[in-house]
Amino acid sequence: MNKSGPIIIVEDDEDDRLFFSEVFDELKYKNEILFFCDGQEALAYLTTMTSEPFIVFSDINMPKLNGIELRNKIIENEDIRLRTIPYLFFTTSAEQESVIDAYSKSIQGFFVKPRSFETLKSTIKCIVEYWERCESPHYVR
Repeated sequence: MNKSGPIIIVEDDEDDRLFFSEVFDELKYKNEILFFCDGQEALAYLTTMTSEPFIVFSDINMPKLNGIELRNKIIENEDIRLRTIPYLFFTTSAEQESVIDAYSKSIQGFFVKPRSFETLKSTIKCIVEYWERCESPHYVR
């Protein structure tokens, strides 16, 4: 895991991207924040990346390639999968079927998008601090 790598946010809703952007601006992490509007854009980046991302935050309901489909593509791609990039869902609802489906794809977290700026900020802060402290195997090509 590259703790100094970019933080990837896959989100099709412009208002939610702005919300995330404001939270990360306020938290002042040194990581670059990269936004992708759908799973296809994110997958294209992940398959050609030169810098290993730190974390992926993904919505589930998106056009072209949704979050579950994106996660499946990552699992199927050994080069991406072996990099041990934490993958978390942030979505608008936690229907039991979606939660079960998500965890069956070996995700590292499933969160309902909070409506409050402060709640999102504290959740993101907790997640990032957890992964900053977490050890992972070193990926070698």
